[in-house]
Amino acid sequence: MKWIRRAMELLGEIERTQEEALAAAADIACSAIGGGGVVHTFGTGHSRIGVEEMFPRYGSYPGFHPIVDLSTTFYTQVAGSNGMRQAMFVERVEGLADAILANFELRPTDAAIIFSVSGLNAVPIEMAMGLRKAGLSVVAVTSMRETTAVEPGHPSGTRLADHAHVVIDLCTPVGDALCSVDGLAEPVGPGSTLAAVSVVNEIKVRTAELLVAGGWTPPVISSAKLVGGPRSEELFEAAYLEHARRAADVLRKPADVPGKP
Repeated sequence: MKWIRRAMELLGEIERTQEEALAAAADIACSAIGGGGVVHTFGTGHSRIGVEEMFPRYGSYPGFHPIVDLSTTFYTQVAGSNGMRQAMFVERVEGLADAILANFELRPTDAAIIFSVSGLNAVPIEMAMGLRKAGLSVVAVTSMRETTAVEPGHPSGTRLADHAHVVIDLCTPVGDALCSVDGLAEPVGPGSTLAAVSVVNEIKVRTAELLVAGGWTPPVISSAKLVGGPRSEELFEAAYLEHARRAADVLRKPADVPGKP
């Protein structure tokens, strides 16, 4: 149970040190969702997992708007035309974030959570820059040990954390892996995915508490094994329709394109 023990220590460090940041993130999310808007969520590489954990899945509810670019995340083929070389290259391409954000209405009443363990790649940095420039509150979920281990390579000389109103530290070590193994020079067993999904669910639960206290009961996607078939179908439909309504509101409309009538 070596990795599990180290993972529990990691979660304990997050619990001890990130209370203020987690509470602030939940407040930001509640303000956006409770006001009828969305919290955009974004990540490249394995940081996509935090986006998927937020919504949609069992125990989640609408208001979180996932944004994931497949070119930066779809590399399970590993080698070949959809391999890791391309994905790792694309997430460093300057200007891609602006092209992604051009699809959306960037409303100051919305918010964003951006996941990046290193916080050093161009796309998540520029996503944060673009969203903050548009007036949105930005939460960064990153590893401060990892991001400060080297000088930033982005032309701005900045890291993701520099563009966030709230920074949640994943508390993972440089290189991410948690365990040393006799006979191996390099550690194995990364901890950032566990840390990220733990942060996601802490924010999700705290935000739900705040939303209910404020008078809105969100439709929570729930298993038929828990709530029965009819209720499960009702909740799924309500959650999807509510997400569709909010997502449609933030898509740029033809009238918003320069030069179009």
